[in-house]
Amino acid sequence: METQAITIRRPDDWHVHLRDGDMLRAVAPYTARRFARAIVMPNLVPPVTSVAAAEAYRDRIVAALPEGTAFQPLMTCYLTDDADPEEVARGFEAGVWAACKLYPAGATTNSASGVTDVRNIRPVLERMQRIGMPLLVHGEVTDPAVDVFDREAVFIERVGAGLVRDFPELKIVMEHITTADAAEFVAAGGPLLGATITPQHLHLNRNALFAGGLRPHAYCLPVVKRERHRLAVRAAAVSGSPKFFLGTDSAPHAVEAKESGCGCAGIFNAPFALESYLQVFEEEGAIDRFEAFASENGARFYGLPLNQGTVTLAREAVDVPERVAGVVPFHAGERLAWRVVETD
Repeated sequence: METQAITIRRPDDWHVHLRDGDMLRAVAPYTARRFARAIVMPNLVPPVTSVAAAEAYRDRIVAALPEGTAFQPLMTCYLTDDADPEEVARGFEAGVWAACKLYPAGATTNSASGVTDVRNIRPVLERMQRIGMPLLVHGEVTDPAVDVFDREAVFIERVGAGLVRDFPELKIVMEHITTADAAEFVAAGGPLLGATITPQHLHLNRNALFAGGLRPHAYCLPVVKRERHRLAVRAAAVSGSPKFFLGTDSAPHAVEAKESGCGCAGIFNAPFALESYLQVFEEEGAIDRFEAFASENGARFYGLPLNQGTVTLAREAVDVPERVAGVVPFHAGERLAWRVVETD
């Protein structure tokens, strides 16, 4: 008999881009209405590199939400080559920062100020390891000689394996994994190595970029990969392993910035993220593992309490509109099988 409804503990989003200014005010409510907490990416212009900047950004996020919204933004520190271990530790110990984010310079949107060589931030990583502060990794190399579809696998070989070896007590999250290589790397690592998984990398393979023409709204970084990688990431997500947890990487851009001669990378999936994930878990016969992936694994990895509220999804078709908040959402024009019917 088909499951007709599922109620789960209120989930968290362990990787989201809320942007700033008008875009922040437009999109943040879609994350806050479904998720109790979210790890907020710091790649603004300028990037969030100081405690004061993080506090100010957190205030802007809260101000962008409808009054009475129960949502906690968890702020992150953007690492640069000259990041100060004292500033990083001060922000973490004050409860301002939940983690640090490692962007290899030039790897993705607004990453030009990122780290050019991990050796440059060893003092910061050593301090983070001592105080228990997690490191969130955009796991791609930026070497132009490396094929864009291989950048995640090469990062693991050149950088990721060394991070795990050299900092054995450092909590590390491989963000938005996209390959069998990353799924295997995380699964084989110790309990301090985890990974977030997006809905788009569960649904799309690289054919989606070229289906009937160039498809800018399927373009994100890391890019979607071959079908065998999609299947490997799906298998990891539904495996029941506590190492894998929900991180949407929802990354909105204005339509004209996507549909241009040099379109921006990013998929806005926040409005229907839970429906999108649950569809995958149902297809894989793993509805019983959905709550752990969405609501438990990430909180336990970060050492945070589980949420007390609930979200109920029912088997009711929902038609995803072509625009949400003026942005093209993930699954635009498609029909999903599940609908969020109650958030407590």
